[in-house]
Amino acid sequence: MREGAYTVDRAAALSGVPRRTVHDWARKGVLVPSVSAERRKLWSYSDLFALRTIYWLRRPKRAPDGSVVPASSMPQVKAALTVLEHLESELFDGDRPAIAVTWDGVVVLRPVGHPLQTAGGQILLSDALDLIAPFAALEGARGPDLVEPGPFVRIRPRRLSGAPYVLGSRVMTEALYALSLRGCTPENIHALYPELSTDGIADAVRVEAQLARNLSYAA
Repeated sequence: MREGAYTVDRAAALSGVPRRTVHDWARKGVLVPSVSAERRKLWSYSDLFALRTIYWLRRPKRAPDGSVVPASSMPQVKAALTVLEHLESELFDGDRPAIAVTWDGVVVLRPVGHPLQTAGGQILLSDALDLIAPFAALEGARGPDLVEPGPFVRIRPRRLSGAPYVLGSRVMTEALYALSLRGCTPENIHALYPELSTDGIADAVRVEAQLARNLSYAA
């Protein structure tokens, strides 16, 4: 799935993986941006899941019983990335799907209305990472939910190139945040975008402020 188009700053902020790490992985071929690998590199929506997957699998993890789970092997990581690359964008057209990856690199999908399953049967999320849910990195960044970043903010890979937008509109959160940085209050912005509620505007600014903070954490 190559829907969405994110610069290195945007891919890092949304995934929660440090910018320098995202750049280094692209340079070393660990994860080549799938939309454009040329001078202006662009990452796709499924690349955001891939970044989280690599980051999580290549670090030791703590099991529910307190034991340490060693880092996954690169073959396991690559197997997971192959599955993520072929995700169908239609998964995101309706309600929120479930996409997870297990400790051994198995990608688990749950289409809307169905239990979480792999080819071998059901699996518990306690043994896997929910790739859509908010993602906390060791460096301090916190990537947002990649479908519902906030109560009034949504992301859809086939809408507005995957940019976060205010629910019920086509107004991207980046535009509202830029106005807030110029001193505009939600009430001021509402005068410019009367179709938006002040709560929606405030939520958009909150989401973008967190994304901006994510870029301040070093690898």
